[in-house]
Amino acid sequence: MSSFLYHVGRFSFRHKWWVLGAWIAALAAVFALIGALNPKFAQDFEMPGTDGGTAMEQMQDYFPAITEQQNEATTNIVIGAKDGLAGHSEEINALVTDLRALPEVTDPDKVANPVDVAQAMPQLAGSVLGDDGRVGLISLHQSIDRMDITVDDKDALVSVLDKHRGDGLQVEAMGGVMEGMETGGKSELIGFAIAFVIMIVAFGALIAAFIPLLTGIVGVGLTIGLLTLSAEFMSINQTATAIVMMLGIAVSIDYALFIVSRYRTERARGGDPADAAGRAVGTAGTAVVFAGLTVVIAVAALMVIGIPLITQMGMGAAVAVVVAVLGALTLIPALLGAFGRFAFSPRIPWIKHAAPGDDSETLGTRFGRSVVKRPIPFIAGSLIVLIVAAIPVSGMKLGMDMVTDDQVAAQELMAEGFGEGIGGELFVVMHTDDGTVDAAANSAVEGIKKLDGVVAPQSLTWTGNGTADPANPNIGADSAMIVVTPVSSPSSDATHELMEKIRGLASTTEAQGAELHVGGQTAIMSDLSAKLDSALIPYIAVVVGLAFLIMIGVFRSLWVPLIGTLGFVFSVLATFGITTWIFSDGALGLIEHTKPMLSFLPIFLVGVVFGLAMDYQVFLVTRMREEFIHGMNAKDAIVAGFKHGSRVVTSAAIIMISVFAAFMMAPDTTAKMMGFALAVAVFFDAFLIRMIVVPAVLALLGDRAWRLPKWLDKLVLDFDIEGSKVRDRGLHTEQQEVVEVG
Repeated sequence: MSSFLYHVGRFSFRHKWWVLGAWIAALAAVFALIGALNPKFAQDFEMPGTDGGTAMEQMQDYFPAITEQQNEATTNIVIGAKDGLAGHSEEINALVTDLRALPEVTDPDKVANPVDVAQAMPQLAGSVLGDDGRVGLISLHQSIDRMDITVDDKDALVSVLDKHRGDGLQVEAMGGVMEGMETGGKSELIGFAIAFVIMIVAFGALIAAFIPLLTGIVGVGLTIGLLTLSAEFMSINQTATAIVMMLGIAVSIDYALFIVSRYRTERARGGDPADAAGRAVGTAGTAVVFAGLTVVIAVAALMVIGIPLITQMGMGAAVAVVVAVLGALTLIPALLGAFGRFAFSPRIPWIKHAAPGDDSETLGTRFGRSVVKRPIPFIAGSLIVLIVAAIPVSGMKLGMDMVTDDQVAAQELMAEGFGEGIGGELFVVMHTDDGTVDAAANSAVEGIKKLDGVVAPQSLTWTGNGTADPANPNIGADSAMIVVTPVSSPSSDATHELMEKIRGLASTTEAQGAELHVGGQTAIMSDLSAKLDSALIPYIAVVVGLAFLIMIGVFRSLWVPLIGTLGFVFSVLATFGITTWIFSDGALGLIEHTKPMLSFLPIFLVGVVFGLAMDYQVFLVTRMREEFIHGMNAKDAIVAGFKHGSRVVTSAAIIMISVFAAFMMAPDTTAKMMGFALAVAVFFDAFLIRMIVVPAVLALLGDRAWRLPKWLDKLVLDFDIEGSKVRDRGLHTEQQEVVEVG
């Protein structure tokens, strides 16, 4: 492979304008097709194979009007006054007037003062007034699709709430337009800016720092374009682009850093620049290919979960990695050829770098030598930190509490007045293909009334889809819906237990000829959590197992893959532990509104961080093995690997930590949790596992670390990841000139 990649790098360097033109043409073609076809992302969230998913499908089929209404923004305006709302009628009427004036309000007359509603229709008093008249509910329905809610819609409502909040009247809101989020892009821009600064420090030159950044922009742009274009031919949810952007930036810059750094070293050795580019791609590029392969496995394996959205994320991320690898192998040498002798200029005078051929000690060399000399204290210190950080993982609870911080006050006021389950209703959907659903629906209602944890069970009734008598849709209905409000909060164990008990009634209704399913957002989130919980261990097993096999071939060693995968497990457990401690336990008082760890975060984190971890493993350890098989003893090879690889790995890790940490500046706890967990995971894995534990254990093992059992050595192909076959290619012609580039 190294010989093939050598020719790829050399060709791309020499025929730079053809290669650059091909990348530009690919971008232009993709975006021209997007403009012509105008593909649309899917707006629905599918959960096939779950009871909640089946319920939602049947709601769409048999109750389309209700489903359409649920797909539009309905915001619950919650108002409260300790001295009772009756004394604040004037302020509430003014609030109602401004709410009716908001855009797209469906039926302004239904936006009413809850005190007036309770007086005019006493039968509805319990649904609009609670806590002895101290809490009220105003329902605001706007004809805005929930998937089309913008931050402007939210800001318009918030400004109305702020205007009327005060003088003893509390005004809050939850759901509906309060779910509007800012469009992506800010964190990516911050990431690119931070990456540029760090690469300037890494290379000490502006153009060298700009080349990986340009590659990242082109790679991510092409990937997003391909993903958008594919939405024309298959169902793709726009949410899937999130992980694509995040991982695409990460690997594009990581791989480009590695190639440019190696080119700088090879250029300093002398010879033709095209040969130097070929050697850089033939050596570092081989490592990039196998690093990319492990990342593709990590993200493509998300398909085992069986959730379409996560499958789309995984496949999109896999495409991003493939594009990043192709960019590193072709676009990088083409750009190096285009910039020529200016690739490592202009120099930044206050950033000092040793020349690539300089044998003087660097910080990486000194640190590597310290680890090699005292491996046991370094291993013990790192593992103590990781184990202590992992202790809280025993109390980790997963959930889907997606209530943002700016809705918490409304949630608490709603619970105070109407119970915690308001807004988290369970939708029981029944259908029969044989006659009417009456008997089964009545049986289900009676069964639910007997269950604990249901708000106002005696008032439960069912609604049918009959068309014979518009005034009574229950007549002739073959489908029925029962709306059940739990006493407990949507994310609580009690609500989950209630949902399962209702599903347990299906055996009774089936005997009466009707199937029964439980849906709604609460049920969907519960099913999602259960499915993610059950998939986590198989997912980790698939990813780690396949990556372990690949790394046996890459490093021709059993110890290196074993140390790398076990180290990853330590870093992940430590990340889960400290995230639980901070965000769920509320340690140090850093988080005002604690919540369980998001159900999708563990799998999301494993997929992203495992890929990055294997990048760092390959980049750092490959150079160690390269020096070992070319004559250095095991310990000196480790130090040499630090000298040549530590700067790249450190730069790449700091870039990703900074990008992920940028999410912590968001006002919402959910975004903070994701940013914190990802940043901490990269820190633990890159700096404690890859930079300390792995080389320290390799130092203890000595030559044994690089040996395979004889029987296995015969079976494993020689991938030549170190590029031994091309290491000195192009350096033996006459009058080679050593060129200073650093």
